[in-house]
Amino acid sequence: MDLAGLDTSSTSNARRTRIRRRAWAATVAAGVVAAGLLSGPASARPAPDPSLTTMSITSPPGGANVRVLLFYGSAAGGEESPLVNAGIAAIERIGQTGPENQRFTVTATGDASVFTNDKKLSRFNTIVFLTGGGDVLDPEQEAGLEAYMEAGGGFVGLHDAARAEPYSDWFTGLIGARPAAGQTTVQRATVEVGDRVHPATRSLPLEWKRPDKWLNWTENPSGEVHTVARVRESTYRPGAASNGWDHPVSWCRDYDGGRSFYTGMGGTVSSYDETDFREHLRGALLWTTRLVRADCKATITGNYTAERLTQPNQPGQNDQIGEPHGLVTAPDGRVFYIGRGGADASQPVVTDWNDPDVGKGTGEIHVYDPRTKKVTLAGALTVFGNKGGGDELTKVEEGLLGIELDPEFARNGWVYLHYTPHSGIDRDKRMAERRVSRFTLDHATGKLDLSSEKVLLKWPVQIHSCCHAGGGMAWDSKGNLYIATGDNNSSGFSAGYSGNNPQPSYKGVSFADARRTAGNTNNLNGKILRIHPEPDGTYTLPEGNLFTGKETDEGGGKTRGEIYVMGVRNPARISVDQKTDILYAGWVGPDAGAPSATWGPAKYDTFAVITKASNRGWPYCMGNKQPYRDRNLPDPSKPLGWYDCDHPKNESPNNDGLVNLPPVTGNNIWYAPQGGGPDFPRDENGVPSYKQDEATYRLPWLKGGGQAAMNGPVYRYDEANSSDVKWPAYWDGKWFVGDFYDADQPRNAVLMDPRTQGDGGLPVHSESLKKIVPVGNDGIKNLMGWTFGPDGALYVLDYGRGFFTSDAKSALWRVTYTGGGPTPAAGQLARGTR
Repeated sequence: MDLAGLDTSSTSNARRTRIRRRAWAATVAAGVVAAGLLSGPASARPAPDPSLTTMSITSPPGGANVRVLLFYGSAAGGEESPLVNAGIAAIERIGQTGPENQRFTVTATGDASVFTNDKKLSRFNTIVFLTGGGDVLDPEQEAGLEAYMEAGGGFVGLHDAARAEPYSDWFTGLIGARPAAGQTTVQRATVEVGDRVHPATRSLPLEWKRPDKWLNWTENPSGEVHTVARVRESTYRPGAASNGWDHPVSWCRDYDGGRSFYTGMGGTVSSYDETDFREHLRGALLWTTRLVRADCKATITGNYTAERLTQPNQPGQNDQIGEPHGLVTAPDGRVFYIGRGGADASQPVVTDWNDPDVGKGTGEIHVYDPRTKKVTLAGALTVFGNKGGGDELTKVEEGLLGIELDPEFARNGWVYLHYTPHSGIDRDKRMAERRVSRFTLDHATGKLDLSSEKVLLKWPVQIHSCCHAGGGMAWDSKGNLYIATGDNNSSGFSAGYSGNNPQPSYKGVSFADARRTAGNTNNLNGKILRIHPEPDGTYTLPEGNLFTGKETDEGGGKTRGEIYVMGVRNPARISVDQKTDILYAGWVGPDAGAPSATWGPAKYDTFAVITKASNRGWPYCMGNKQPYRDRNLPDPSKPLGWYDCDHPKNESPNNDGLVNLPPVTGNNIWYAPQGGGPDFPRDENGVPSYKQDEATYRLPWLKGGGQAAMNGPVYRYDEANSSDVKWPAYWDGKWFVGDFYDADQPRNAVLMDPRTQGDGGLPVHSESLKKIVPVGNDGIKNLMGWTFGPDGALYVLDYGRGFFTSDAKSALWRVTYTGGGPTPAAGQLARGTR
């Protein structure tokens, strides 16, 4: 219906004003407008001059008798769009249904003079724009709309609304983005619904498949607005002006005193008949009308602050930080972080195996106290882990590799360390002992009692050749400790493909055959172990590991009961979501720069959601069960058959475990120098072509090059936490995945589908964190570890700019949220507190 009693006496004057204004705009933006649409940034005219209006809008507009004004005026004239009646009918229906305390009335008009009538405008809780196509408001009317928003009003823009007021910077800010020219066909596409909290999206499917006219944006608004949903460009033809993997379609923001929500959907009449689309609009209207509160700040990058907590080390010392290699937070907010063992660059390293001090280094445990903002050294271990850089027969990745605090740390002070003691090395055979030990921290002095060591678990590792030590640890809610171990294998001797060369060896121990380690059911390397530490310093085995250690298969004695996951290469970082007890892991892949039709896939760095004990494939299969080619004696340079990912066999001469292995479970995220999630057509036996020009990239939001996967946590929002820096509820349940490097490599929060995640299902949504966890030389360029603290802030280690040492950029950082709580304020809700 039209506004009853609306004053139309100024209609002809307003029309003349719009004509003059359009003529002026044409002189300053010639060539910019096509079919009445601005296809470039809207910057020809500043915000309306406040002196154009003397309106006094009730603040906030509207009241408990919630009213919505639906405006459909057009600058073009002519026949009215059929979208108008469809939109009016749908929004009227929304207002008449649902819970009684969420209902509202709708008034529809095409007469823009309402925006210069402060008494009428003050009655409405929110304004909906269905219109588009040029100047629909004259300067005074736009100034009235601005005054309405400044008073705390609400605004919802639908599809073509992004084409209105094309010369107004202020209206561009209100909408959030402007559409590019073209793209008018209706196509079916998948919408990724990333915000599971906002009332406009929380009830929608994770992957929402629907037809619409999908707009491209001249400038991507991500980071300036809070995006609640994106359209997946791989599911339709986006045209030449496509936005890529980050293609927002619905967003919101607190703007100029009020609340603005926009959706690029609603470009078809049939949209307004869809139950899910009406629910989307209902949620937007509930927020903008002040019936409910919502957070539209969570992904606006300006609402986050990254602060470096540690200073550069004093010359020749590691007084602030060692060679960064892992961190954990205590219940009282202290951050414990470790240095692997590399010395200050000014210090000498010993590489001569004839020298008893070969590789001797110091693994430090530093503590940052947020109350004093000071760093102390809690303790240091003498480790094998300091041979500097060089080739793989020189450098080492052993040392102090992981740290965890006991679940009862506040009471017992127990600290668990994963490390390679220097005292245990055999220089003749070039073997060492890796161990997980428990130490006690003296709460009074803040120092580790090194004499309190209880060795829980130990196993042999070869140290003739570098690399892949792993090291991460994590607890589940049942008191089980997960321990990530690398495949302890050289990257060479297989051209960067599967690490399956049975040669060479040193004094009888192969160092280039990961079938000896990661692919071996009787070896603790290349695994994620799961044990239950006991108070006396021993451990028991929880039920549900991959093996019991007592299997009679193939004669018995060929499995280890500590193994929860086998077939991982270099899992430096793991985490467990204690709400679900699901394990999350990431591991570094091999070195081949491109796929090979002879040998198999390129290097894939990998992330996986691990819901049960499993074999993740290495060195037989990678990614989504893409096999490598077997090789063996007498001539490892000659390819044999492709591995069978569903029935893998370990036929290495270096294997002392089972031949018949558990089937491979596909992984969720994998990436190569060419892109994210590379996949290929497969033959009748399921073998990919591995032809680069036939690849499909299923995860377009990331790629590799230099790459080193650094798994992160799943964030859990705690409403009861009174911290004013905690990350907001938007991030709840999202999994943080990152890479040591910061170019095209991932630094993202992803949303998984619980129904498919355990079987290798792909993420359904991804959010870039590169403007929140800042990249670049002066930011957190080389991400080495990240976790959320008890204050809900994100703590991050930057490795520094060198290798096997610390430098001036090695640092502990904290990333806090400063955007405040949901809006509107609880006292401004239209119908009481919600």
